Amino acid sequence: MAGLASENSPALIARDVWKQYTLGDVTVDALRGIDLELPAGRFVVLVGPSGSGKTTVLNLAGGLDVPTKGQLTMLGQHLTELNEEQLTTYRRESVGFVFQMFNLVPTLTALENVRLVAQLVGNDELSAELIAAVGLADRADQLPSQLSGGEQQRVAIARALVKQPELLLADEPTGALDFETGCEVLSLLWEETRNRGMTVIMVTHNTAFAKMGDIVVRLRSGEVVEVSPGEASHPSEITF
Repeated sequence: MAGLASENSPALIARDVWKQYTLGDVTVDALRGIDLELPAGRFVVLVGPSGSGKTTVLNLAGGLDVPTKGQLTMLGQHLTELNEEQLTTYRRESVGFVFQMFNLVPTLTALENVRLVAQLVGNDELSAELIAAVGLADRADQLPSQLSGGEQQRVAIARALVKQPELLLADEPTGALDFETGCEVLSLLWEETRNRGMTVIMVTHNTAFAKMGDIVVRLRSGEVVEVSPGEASHPSEITF
């Protein structure tokens, strides 16, 4: 499914997108009619307080959830018009995910965790290359329990990249790591995705990390309150 969005075309177009959840008798508006357009091939950072809708935007962009109303187009596909089978294909072929918790299969080695995803899309030959690219060639045969948190997140990044996705979504990728390790992981993520020309949307609670982005989107109470140019700074250059 590669090539759905050119670098000059939008990766994401949201028009009056709402996401509502019903909790008993209460309806919660996680997103409140957002309008947003993001170009392809950029590193986008979503920031905002807890409950502002950051992760909801990520879930919709990744096809993990669907809007309650409104139109959402990702990589040239109208996600609001896809059925579940089509959304599964979209997630499998076009989107890579990196989560706060590493979500590795505990009984598989680092390399096997990457190969598990690679085989789904026919890219198994890239597994060892990606493990090496994230600096874990000498740890490829270790189980997740034998790896540090930072090493596990590196495996998760390799697993996301092995699909060669057009879009990579990262939800608080340093949330379970100490500060120094988090900076190392973000440096890897920044470098690898830029080298591969991917569109990245990353959620972070640390506003300093917004300086990594080409574009910074600020959300509050389910609404987009600002879209501004970022500094596109390498994480090693960011001062805190």
